[in-house]
Amino acid sequence: MDTLLQPLINSLKEHDPKADVVKVERAYEVAKNAHSGQLRKSGDDYITHPVAVAHILSELGLNDSTIIAALLHDTVEDTPYSLTQLKSDFGDEISSLVDGVTKLDKLSYGPTAEAETVRKMVVAMSRDIRVLVIKLADRLHNARTWKYVDPQSAERKARETLDIYAPLAHRLGMNAIKWELEDLSFAVLEPKKFEEISRLVAERSPSRDALTAEVIKTVEDDLAKDNVQRIMLKQRLLVARNTSLVFIRKWLFVVAISMIFMIWWVFEF
Repeated sequence: MDTLLQPLINSLKEHDPKADVVKVERAYEVAKNAHSGQLRKSGDDYITHPVAVAHILSELGLNDSTIIAALLHDTVEDTPYSLTQLKSDFGDEISSLVDGVTKLDKLSYGPTAEAETVRKMVVAMSRDIRVLVIKLADRLHNARTWKYVDPQSAERKARETLDIYAPLAHRLGMNAIKWELEDLSFAVLEPKKFEEISRLVAERSPSRDALTAEVIKTVEDDLAKDNVQRIMLKQRLLVARNTSLVFIRKWLFVVAISMIFMIWWVFEF
């Protein structure tokens, strides 16, 4: 098996043992052939992108149909491989998902557009919620490679991500993706502030890690005494701990405004 595909298959089997691995492998070969000769801005073969998007979705526990659609999501728009051929090869469900993602890609977000209006349009166009989930994974992987894009384009995409895609991820309850989208956008739009907050968070990380470990042990001991089954306690606490840097920045801003108001109130009265 192709070494690029193997981690995806391993992840898929872990989350969905009954997944149709043969069909996933076939979709990979179709996508690889369709994107043959195409390169990413990073210089990597283009096929690395749909595989990365599919891997993000497999880690979220999405089914094999969604994984296949993710592998093929750029073929109709960027290659000679047609939607008709895709439908013939993989069926109505997968062709519908790919068609939905293709239509979302054509949605433009101009400077005069209201973010909320665009968000509603995106949701309305996603008759199957999996279309939106694929699009979020697509945006996340693209955001991870913004360093290879020219600065002006990266800033435009980062603003679009903050205004549209991060809020949509929040509404879907996909907080880990929302936080990463926010942080990647923050790093592009305000790099100096991002570096400063990252440094402050890193300095406090050891004490925070120790406190988290202490809380986990205390709660697990209490659960064990009462014979209560523990369910992903460590992972849940770690997710809660890893707050977005954008959220931290907003919180610091609120604290600063509150302190200014308190100082004004003291001297005024």
